[in-house]
This record gives sequence, C-alpha cells and structure tokens, in this order.
Amino acid sequence: MFVGREWEINCLNKLYASDKFEFAVIYGRRRVGKTALINQFIQGKKAIYFMGVESNSKQNLENFSKNIFEYGIGIQAESAFLSFQAALECVFDMAREERLILAIDEYPYVAQSSKSLASVLQLLIDQYKDTCKLMLILCGSSMSYIEEQVLAYKAPLYGRRTAQMKVLPFGFADVCHYFKNFSSEEQALVYGMVGGTPQYLLQLDDRLSVEENIKNTFLNPSSSLFEEPENLLKQEVREPALYNAIITAIATGASRMAEISTKVGEDTSVCTAYLKNLMALGLVRRETPYGEKSSRKSLYVIADNMFRFWYRFVPENSSVIARGAADLAYKRIAPHLSDYMGKVFEEICKQYLWHLLLSGKSPVEFGGLGRWWGTDISTHSQTEIDIMGEQDKNVALFAECKWTNEKVDVGVLETLARRSRMFQYQKAQLVLFAKKGFTKGCQDAADEMGNVMLVTYGEILRGMDAGK
Repeated sequence: MFVGREWEINCLNKLYASDKFEFAVIYGRRRVGKTALINQFIQGKKAIYFMGVESNSKQNLENFSKNIFEYGIGIQAESAFLSFQAALECVFDMAREERLILAIDEYPYVAQSSKSLASVLQLLIDQYKDTCKLMLILCGSSMSYIEEQVLAYKAPLYGRRTAQMKVLPFGFADVCHYFKNFSSEEQALVYGMVGGTPQYLLQLDDRLSVEENIKNTFLNPSSSLFEEPENLLKQEVREPALYNAIITAIATGASRMAEISTKVGEDTSVCTAYLKNLMALGLVRRETPYGEKSSRKSLYVIADNMFRFWYRFVPENSSVIARGAADLAYKRIAPHLSDYMGKVFEEICKQYLWHLLLSGKSPVEFGGLGRWWGTDISTHSQTEIDIMGEQDKNVALFAECKWTNEKVDVGVLETLARRSRMFQYQKAQLVLFAKKGFTKGCQDAADEMGNVMLVTYGEILRGMDAGK
C-alpha cells in the first residue's frame, strides 16, 4: 500500500508534464521509501528503471543494457552495450520524439564502479538537453555522496539538475493514515516506536495490539527490526562499534559532548567527527536552546524514533530476549512507555503547530520551533520550555506538552506563564497540549487570561486530519 508523498509525486508530475529535458535528483537515508516513490511515479508512463548494485562496472553495465533492451524491444537480451556512454546515448536518442523517463536507482553504486560516469552524463546532458524529452532521475541512499558528488559546486553534474528532492520519513499524520485499525493512542505509540520510516512501518500489523507488535519485532531475535540498528550502521559506516557506543551513550542519558566522550572513552575530537556523521545520517540531532547560538549549551539527542526506542529498551533486555522470553522483556518495558512517550508527544505537538501555521490558523507566525532550557533568574534553578517559537522581537509562542492519563491542572498553566515572563515579549501566546484534557480550574484560568490555547490529543488528530 502506497500512502503519503503527495508533495513529492506532484513535483515529479510537474517536471514530467513540461515535455522537455528534466533532471531530478532524489536522495535520502535507507529504508525511507525512495524506490517506492519512483515506482509509484513511473506507473503507466514510458520508463526505463535501473537499480545499481554494489559490484563492478561490467556487472552494472550488463544490467543497465538489459533494462534498455527490455524497454526497446520488449524482451530480455543477453548482449550488452560496449560502454555506459553508448548505453546512455541510446536512451537519449529514444527520447528525441517521445517523453521517456530514465530512473537510475542507487546511482552511487554505479558511479563508484565507473569513475567516468558523471562526466559522461555531463557531456550527454549538455549535448542533448535542448533536443530531447528525457526525464532523468538519479536516486541514492548515500546522502554524503549525492551531496558531494552530484549537488556540490565542484561536481561534474552541478548546474544540470532541474530539481532535487531529499525524501524524509513520514510525519505523524501519514503514519496515522497508514494504520487505520490502531486506536488513537496506539497510533502515537507506534510513531514513537518506529517513527515515519516506511520500511519499519511495514514490519507492524495493525490487526494486532501494540504489545504484540513490540514482542514480534523488537523483542524477537529473528525479526528484521531486532538487528536493524546494527545492520544499518554496518552498511553506512566503517567502524560501527564506536558509532554504536556513542548512540548507546546518548540513549542512556549522556547528552553533552563531555558526557558522551567520558562514557565511550574517546577524546571529544574523535566523538565530534563521529557525531557529525551520525547527524548526516539523520540518526542524531544537535540541539541548542531556542534562540541561542552558543554551542556550549548544545545537547545531542537521538533523532530517529526507531533507534531511540531500540537503544532505550533492547540492549538492557538483550539476555532475556535471546532466551525467547518476550513476555518477561515486555513486562519490564511497559512501565516506562508513558515516560518514553513524553518527547514523542512534544514532536507530535510541534508538527501540529507547523500544520496550523501552514494552513493560516496559527495565532503566532513563528519562523521556527525549538526547546529552550536554561536558568530561571527568579528562582535561580534550571528550567525548560517544551516548545518555543518567535514571530518577531515582540511576539512569541510558548507551549507545554503533557502525555499523562490525568487532566492537566491550572498549576501547569501558571508555571508556563511564569516561564514565558523570563523573556521580554510584549505578547506571549501560551499553548497547553494534553493527552486527556484539562481540569475546570485550568479551563477557567485560560479563559480569564485570554492568551491561552488548550489543545487535547484528540484535537491534534482532527486538526491534522490524522484520525480515523
């Protein structure tokens, strides 16, 4: 089942409709659904689809030739072109009179095995772009290679592309559309478990309970998700052991550089380089207090929900899981799920606020959203604000998110109001998000203050059209 990706499909269809040469670059981390996107787009269109393999140039050229012959004469042929230039010239020639798509998936594999391929493409694009109707798509999972060897200023193909598209994991609303049979709370928990990566979503079954899904995937040594973090690191990096140690350190509470360095036993200079790579892969994110640029306060957090869930619960229960005791492992995990969901709910609330802004319904036209932490000068204690967003020097939004089974009371609102006064904004819009709702005292206080939005989880679902 193909869901979401409406924006990406629309962009590709606009390029296709131009009926002139187009060159789109599609990239993104592994498992995010790039191949599914391309296959959905080329359905019903004249297209040659070729997936590169991690092999030598001869093997890739033979595979590419077979795809071209199969399109051109309708049967698989055993012969091959003498070179990639000859094969590509044939494709460009096919597109002289008719619209044709050439999609090269896992382009980095092909280009690394044939060092001259980028220069050949550059030559042929310059030669044919004004006289052919080819729509060329290059796709790759190695984001660093695409950014440095295709999109960068010094790359041979620089300036030839007509569009580029970084495919990201699904947002919460799309995940909800994917799983219609889960309850509303289960949809949030599933998003917290695997995020929006399509390949991970495919491992879950919404005909079963979330508990059964956790046991069948994270707590099952034979499932693909059980070994996914380690397998993905082995594919992407040269020294997976140290990367694994860094992610483990972050997952178990080390969020500052010095803490991470101490926990893994490596110099901060080494950890800095490894963290940079993890951030490029979309697995780790560096945060600074909203509105501040100082790296001194920077914290590192796991950005991918599946990695965050796995490293939070699997390693500490690995011995039990290895013995097939999924029920016991789940019994140990279950009491911590509500606490784990706190940060997930904050992310869902951020997505809701962005939805309000983009649909013209936000009371504050913020330019960005983030978490703030620091010293409350009135109490001389450390404090934080879940979500903050500034419109200008006079107007800002402050939000608190509570994923608890109790209704949120007036004390939470009063605390948020006090924290908002640490900043010198003339207008502060306060937003409280609650899983279950608000007490009458909180509702009355919000009505009296006038600058407060009270939003339940159910309203988030309805507002984002993410419900049933």
